[in-house]
Amino acid sequence: MKGIGMMPENRRKPMAEINVVPYIDVMLVLLIIFMVTAPMLTQGVKVDLPETASNPIQADKDVESIVVSVDANGAYYVEVGDKGSDPMPLSEVRAQVAKILSQRTSSDILVRGDQNVEYGIVVRLMAALQGAGATSIGLITDTLPDET
Repeated sequence: MKGIGMMPENRRKPMAEINVVPYIDVMLVLLIIFMVTAPMLTQGVKVDLPETASNPIQADKDVESIVVSVDANGAYYVEVGDKGSDPMPLSEVRAQVAKILSQRTSSDILVRGDQNVEYGIVVRLMAALQGAGATSIGLITDTLPDET
C-alpha cells in the first residue's frame, strides 16, 4: 500500500549526460559559413601580373608590407598589410605613402602592375614613390608555369 506523501516507486533517476548532438550541428553550420565567406574576405585589386622567372624576395615578418597596385585601367591603390584602399590619384598615393614612410624605419615598397597597363603609368608611379621617400621599390610578378 502506498502511503500519503511517499514517492512513487517507478520514478526514474535523473540523466547526468549532456546531449552533444545540437552542439555538433551548430559547429558544422558555422564551419560551412566560414568556408563560404573566407574567399570573399581576401581584399586586393584584380591585377593580371606579368610572368617571369625570378627568385622571391625576403620580407621582414614584423613589418606590414606596403603594396601599391595599378590595375588595367591605370587606377592606383595603396595596400598596407591586409587593408586595401579605393582608387586614388597619383598625388594622393604619393601623400599617403610619404605619411606611412615617415612613421617607419624601412622604406621598401612593392608595386603590382597589371601587364596590360602602359609602361609610362608604372614609371610615373615609381617616380612618385621615390619622391615620397621610398629607397627600395620592388615589382611583384607571377612565376612562369612549368613547361615540361
